[in-house]
Amino acid sequence: MPPFEHIRHKPPTPLERPRALLLACAPLRSTVNLSRIVRVAGCCGVTRIVVAGSAKIDREIARDAAEVVALEPHRSLPPVLDRLKQEGYRLVGLEQTTGSTNLHEYRFVRETVLVIGSERQGLTDDILARLDDVVEIPVWGQPYSYNVATATAMALYEYCRQYPAG
Repeated sequence: MPPFEHIRHKPPTPLERPRALLLACAPLRSTVNLSRIVRVAGCCGVTRIVVAGSAKIDREIARDAAEVVALEPHRSLPPVLDRLKQEGYRLVGLEQTTGSTNLHEYRFVRETVLVIGSERQGLTDDILARLDDVVEIPVWGQPYSYNVATATAMALYEYCRQYPAG
């Protein structure tokens, strides 16, 4: 018998304060991708996702997060991003650009909106022009970028690593 016991499915560690992180998603083609993003947002304590276009999720994929993560549908992201910036949020895009910063080297501010592009086109020029910063995740093979839900999970994990208490 080992000197300690492993407990499967331990309850989450409660946050000391609510997450000040929001997600803003361009229109996504895949219900599966949005559902996976909702699920990982729930795991990270994110309670609000601004979505452009139709926002449909698969509750079997999103699981319990479908009950705690609010989807805020909007026709277009730019006006919402402008308002959030006026409210004091830092707009951080997840995209590969000539001026992007490696996610491993980026220091998030607590009040961040992580802006996620669509699966094929990424972030459009009108959204890129509104961003304060752009971060990218290094890729060492092909294809040249991660799936949108996978990349979002990595970026959320990094934010939570920097702000574990909320």
